[in-house]
Amino acid sequence: MKLTKVTLYLLILILGFVSCKKDDTPEEGVFELRDRAEQQVADNDSLVKYLSNHFYNSDEINSLLPNVGINDIVITELSEGQTVPDGSTLLINVVETKTVVFADTDYQYYILRINQGGGSESPTFADNILVNYEGFKLDNDVFDSSVNPVSFDLTSLIPIWRKVLPQFNVAESFVESGDGTIDYLNQGTGVMFLPSGLGYFANTTTNIASYTSLIFKFELYRMSQNDHDNDGIPSYMEDLNNDGEFNLNTDADTLDGDDTDNDFIPNYFDADDDGDGILTIYEDIDGDGDPTNDIGANGIPKYLDPLEIASNKNN
Repeated sequence: MKLTKVTLYLLILILGFVSCKKDDTPEEGVFELRDRAEQQVADNDSLVKYLSNHFYNSDEINSLLPNVGINDIVITELSEGQTVPDGSTLLINVVETKTVVFADTDYQYYILRINQGGGSESPTFADNILVNYEGFKLDNDVFDSSVNPVSFDLTSLIPIWRKVLPQFNVAESFVESGDGTIDYLNQGTGVMFLPSGLGYFANTTTNIASYTSLIFKFELYRMSQNDHDNDGIPSYMEDLNNDGEFNLNTDADTLDGDDTDNDFIPNYFDADDDGDGILTIYEDIDGDGDPTNDIGANGIPKYLDPLEIASNKNN
């Protein structure tokens, strides 16, 4: 029986996401879905053009390191015939070019790494993050921003956030002031430039049309590890094919996604990963708090092996 390929990235696109917000609904409309590969070529041309005619205040930024915030970063368009001012740098000369495969498409995106962040931790694609951000379009129109630090689950955001934020470290430390606010020191700070395929793609949402390339400034303050189904296994470890996304299987006979028992629930959200009637958290037979260490005779962790049901009941 052939099943429809369902992936979490499709669900995210359907739900929509405006600069980390999930409460906006896509506008209704009938249109022809564009080819992802063709749209990526067009989007990348637009991004390269933007990077080639915009500069940022590099000298000022460098003088403020490591405690640089998104409000310190000023990106300006070159006027016709203008040269890059002293103390500034053309974006195309300093951004990092990154590639990733998403939705069976080769994507290219760009990062302006302002500050790596002095903390010892980096989030995985499945963790919670505490950030400040500002989102704007290639015409520099700001469509959303945070006033105070906000917390997000990376699995609920558009794909680019899951690709970029794990490449930065959290803040080195923080100081609580007398008025109840917190000042973070040496946080991860950067700017991401993304094609529509790593954003909303064909969806429309408040102030953002379909097939729109976007830019986000961000400051990464903190992260916390997620275990979405409370089964004792961190969510990022339940990405069985290690693609940085949570996918269901292509069909009933091909277990190529992140759903061991093919019950249409990815393991990271499934309290019984192998469908053997025993909750994953109870398949930690050695009691060390880590079910992944309980390897059966066949070399498969017991929480992923339905054939272990008899031995589990006897232990």
